[in-house]
Amino acid sequence: MRILETALDLFGTRGFGAVSLDDIADEVGVRKQTVLYWFKSRSGLIDAVLDHAADELLIVVEAAIRSRGDDPLERVDAVVCAVFRPVVRRPALLGLIREVIRLEEHHINHLRSRLAVVVDRCVNYLTSEMASGRLRTCDPMLLAGILYSTVSGTGTEPIVLETFGWKANAAGLRQVRRELREFVRAALTPTNNA
Repeated sequence: MRILETALDLFGTRGFGAVSLDDIADEVGVRKQTVLYWFKSRSGLIDAVLDHAADELLIVVEAAIRSRGDDPLERVDAVVCAVFRPVVRRPALLGLIREVIRLEEHHINHLRSRLAVVVDRCVNYLTSEMASGRLRTCDPMLLAGILYSTVSGTGTEPIVLETFGWKANAAGLRQVRRELREFVRAALTPTNNA
């Protein structure tokens, strides 16, 4: 739906506090009442946008997992690459996630509940692969958080990263992705396979 897509892009680039229902309606080319017909309140629209963003990320992650065989290093690599794509193609998606901290607690909890399923699945998968010796043992919850924050930080904090000499362009993103993939592979390779 155009209203959701537009709201996601506006919230993700300008922030939740800087975007009104009038702004969204103007951008879509409808009246504010049309937005309120589909979403009973601004709060309802925010939750719908968060659901939409979570769905987009979940689809990307699921497709990445299915695209690889049984090798856990290949699957982790595929997920890292898949989550990097929105950094390049749709930075507003990750910008939206970054902006969530500025929302009221019930919106934050709404998004957490949507993402908890995929986080639990990821942590359970990593735990299982570590227990079988196919991945080096570490804290799987911490690993998932570090991977997510690295990828999302790359997309949402380019000015800060420029301080470290990183160029916020396609070549810079490819370099960051390549280095992260190599680092993760080296860090997770079991010591008996190294």
